[in-house]
Amino acid sequence: MSLVAESYGTGLPMLCLPGFSLAGSAMVAALEPAVAASAGLRRIYLDLPGTGRSPGGPENSDGVLDAVADFVDAEIGTAPFLVAGWSYGGYLAAGLARRRPDQVAGLLLICHGTRILPADRDVPVAPVVSEQADWLVDVPPDLRTHLSVALGNRTREAAERVAMVLAASGPGDEEYLERLRNTGYQLSDETSTRVFLGPTSLIAGRQDYIAGYADQFRALASYPAASYALLTDAGHYLPFEQPEAFRGLTLDWLARCTAVLGGPPLDHPAG
Repeated sequence: MSLVAESYGTGLPMLCLPGFSLAGSAMVAALEPAVAASAGLRRIYLDLPGTGRSPGGPENSDGVLDAVADFVDAEIGTAPFLVAGWSYGGYLAAGLARRRPDQVAGLLLICHGTRILPADRDVPVAPVVSEQADWLVDVPPDLRTHLSVALGNRTREAAERVAMVLAASGPGDEEYLERLRNTGYQLSDETSTRVFLGPTSLIAGRQDYIAGYADQFRALASYPAASYALLTDAGHYLPFEQPEAFRGLTLDWLARCTAVLGGPPLDHPAG
């Protein structure tokens, strides 16, 4: 099947995979504020099957990953590339690195799934955290329950920022996505212990009650060249809850990737 993407910049390819049911525009909103000024980096924001402009089709996550791999073959070829994935996109990104360890040159895993079935995840028990009064007042009512679980930065500003990203992403093919989640969500090699040697950054939110942070810490065993960052006052939408910290962590990862690749460093203007 043919997936659709939008691309910015030229140079070293970085494939960006969004969370489940979200279009590539969500990753644009997450990453462009961090990397838009980086010269020499081609950012490729992919609409996964059933989202954005990409049609549904694959029966399971293995098929989704096959479609992503086919896109890489068509758009990137055999050249080295980076992969950034958020949530389900991070789950797929890790799977892609297992399949193509010699081509994937670096991994950025943001609040990513390691065990995709909810019953298998090690998520923290929700503590009492501080929150701004009426912090969900500007959020559409149908999002309030989700964001009350998903956000650790419980301020009006963070909630409104995330709500705007979700609205811009669009609904997608809801029937297809529901079927995928219910019948074919788990990758066949999810429990693989294969080691990925490239520069990796795992970023998690202390208040992420969807993906958690303990499973991600345990995953470090598969990534000898990884850093792990756990941000307080951040949940599953960490790039929008703590954008400045996220920017710094992303640029640090890019610097490590280019150092290992041996090419000229990417230009990251300060500010």
